[in-house]
Amino acid sequence: MKHELPKIFEYNSLEPFIDEETMRIHHSKHHQGYVNKLNAALEGQKELQEKSLEELISNLSSVPKEIRTAVRNAGGGTLNHNFFWTVLKKDSDFQGEISKAINKKFGSFEQFKKEFSASAASLFGSGWTWLVLNNGELEIINTQNQDSPLTQKMTPLIALDVWEHAYYLLHKNRRDKYINNFWNVVNWKKVNMFYVDAKRKG
Repeated sequence: MKHELPKIFEYNSLEPFIDEETMRIHHSKHHQGYVNKLNAALEGQKELQEKSLEELISNLSSVPKEIRTAVRNAGGGTLNHNFFWTVLKKDSDFQGEISKAINKKFGSFEQFKKEFSASAASLFGSGWTWLVLNNGELEIINTQNQDSPLTQKMTPLIALDVWEHAYYLLHKNRRDKYINNFWNVVNWKKVNMFYVDAKRKG
């Protein structure tokens, strides 16, 4: 089974917060590149090709050493972007069980935004900032490059891509502006669904 680039929303649907041209390049070039490299790495690996991407990334130690780095990077890049697109949507209200959990954990939504944004701004180089469920507790973490929280047995709920390709066309080197705009396009309905599902699974 070959991995494929998922279809997503219209590239202009996040305007003006994330611009159409960035979305086009990000999805059709960067994301597609990770998918292509992952398929190349798994060429001839029938057993690995039959596994889901989540299974591969959660159990990298089961991947042969000679392709492990390629699967970690290209597979992580594919999986992270697959997830990222699902949590992006304009005009989504902060509500549901996740809103109660965030307010309880961080004191308020504003405090959560402040801590998440600071974490994203402070990440050195390329990587991702996440809200995850870790042993039943909400936690903000950063991962370098294309590493996934799944390798640490954490469940992702929100992802923010802070590689420069995610914002450079519109914001140049102003990562802080991109982070600030991100809060206008968080799909809270989807985040709540992930949270409720993760809590149910325990």
